[in-house]
Amino acid sequence: MNRIILYACVLTMSYLTGCNSKKHEKEETTVYTVTSPLSMDTSFTKEYVAQINSVRNIEIRAQEKGFLQNIYVDEGQYVKEGQLLFRIMPKIYEAELLKAQAEAKAAEIELQNARVLVEKNIVSKNEQSMAQAKLDKANAEIALAKVHLSFTEIRAPFNGILNRIPKKIGSLIDEGELLTSLSDNSQVYAYFNVSEPEYLNYQHTIKENAKQQLNLRLADNSILPYIGIVETIEGEFNNETGNIAFRAKFPNPDKLLKHGETGKVLMTMPLKGALIIPQKSTFEIQDKKYVFVIDKNNKVQSRNILIKTEMPDLYVIEGGLLADERILLEGVQKVKEDEKIKYTYLKPEDVLTHLRLKAE
Repeated sequence: MNRIILYACVLTMSYLTGCNSKKHEKEETTVYTVTSPLSMDTSFTKEYVAQINSVRNIEIRAQEKGFLQNIYVDEGQYVKEGQLLFRIMPKIYEAELLKAQAEAKAAEIELQNARVLVEKNIVSKNEQSMAQAKLDKANAEIALAKVHLSFTEIRAPFNGILNRIPKKIGSLIDEGELLTSLSDNSQVYAYFNVSEPEYLNYQHTIKENAKQQLNLRLADNSILPYIGIVETIEGEFNNETGNIAFRAKFPNPDKLLKHGETGKVLMTMPLKGALIIPQKSTFEIQDKKYVFVIDKNNKVQSRNILIKTEMPDLYVIEGGLLADERILLEGVQKVKEDEKIKYTYLKPEDVLTHLRLKAE
């Protein structure tokens, strides 16, 4: 009986030893994939939230006080330069014009009488000069009355589309009160903010790309079929955000875009000698990016890297890696710090052919 028990124990130990040996052998045969960063000239497209403004957008306000007598247009209507939009009741200004004309006529008669008296040496020439001045003043009053009367007719200063009309016929309008606003949407401006590093990169490449072409993504994710260009850059950075505003201009012949709309400007930025790695070779700890670098002893060492920009499936590295270093491509969640591994090396060119990269 003791012999049987001893024999069973020997068999069990042999079995367990064999299992452990096979398990250890299996672990040792795990082979990882390793690659290196790729240095190349490329470009990436970045989206910037943009505020869209008409090339001309103004408020149309009353220049005189009175009752709104007529509205000749409707909200959202396209109007042409010089077209009559509103009329404020002109009776008082018509009366002022008639009064000024009557005073001018009286002054003209007085001047004629003064001339006759001067010719007869009855009065001095000073009397004639005073009569002339009185006539000039009356004519000036006529001109002023005509200006006031013209202010009762509000006309479009340029071609454009009208916004909301808050007042109705019969409303009492004060001087300076808002009647509507007018937008010239034949072209639009897109304002967007760019960080300081991106601004510097843009300035370094502006000679090669003097008129940076842009696309515009609309709120429904469609792309405007017309290409825009960067027109100007503001003169100062915002101290709070560290950004500077760019202004781009886009054609808008279909009048699709309206003042106040939003979108996303798509700007392609060139990158010279960019160091690129696959995103899947990285892992994150407390909002910081890391990779596993393979040292000369084939041990993995975690290293913090700085990301310059993100591309589909790829990161452009700003710091933390050199082009000739080897990094773990797959298995970053399996290995441990200082673990010695076996691996196969894939050229970075071969790795990136399976990723979405547009190189120049």
